[in-house]
Amino acid sequence: MAKLTLTAFVSLDGVHQGPGGPQEDTRDGFTQGGWTVPYSDDESGRFVSDLFDRVGAFLLGRRTYDIFAAYWPRVTDPQDPIAGPLNRLPKYVPSTTLTDPAWARTTVLGGDLTEEVGALKNTTDGELQVHGSAVLAQSLLARGLVDTIHLLTFPVVLGAGRRLFAEGALPTAFRHEGGRITARGVSIQTYGRVGRPEYGEFPLPEDTLPETP
Repeated sequence: MAKLTLTAFVSLDGVHQGPGGPQEDTRDGFTQGGWTVPYSDDESGRFVSDLFDRVGAFLLGRRTYDIFAAYWPRVTDPQDPIAGPLNRLPKYVPSTTLTDPAWARTTVLGGDLTEEVGALKNTTDGELQVHGSAVLAQSLLARGLVDTIHLLTFPVVLGAGRRLFAEGALPTAFRHEGGRITARGVSIQTYGRVGRPEYGEFPLPEDTLPETP
């Protein structure tokens, strides 16, 4: 069974809206798009290239799909580490409005998300990868369908914008599986889903307990 992995960019205060450019996502009047660009370097680029070496298919939200479809088909070098897999491999888009996708090897999913993703995980060779796709990512997390999160945290506070882990997110425990920090301060961490969180309590030291009357 394929592993479903989510790669997400967030600020220190958890914002993940519009990381790639000023016009990428201006919902709610967001004006700070492109906040990841100053921190891009070869090290973070290699990490993304390594991810694409493991991909078998892409699962993309409608907004991210439109952004990708407007750019990556123009990169025609089949050896390009990003464009090659994106143009060559299957792309699945859960959507009720996308009816006639022009990007080759695109399939629109219109059924139950849990069932559709379960079927894809059973038939995909390699990882089923989600990149960005904020609304879709939240739906997948709410259904417990994400196996691994690659969380790239950038050293910037935005103070406004949509957050990946919004209030009401499904309580979920993860296991740290590895990470690094780039020279420009981007924390790249990988977490595997464990299940529901466990809870505990730190006991008070014996000598601080109140005396019993």
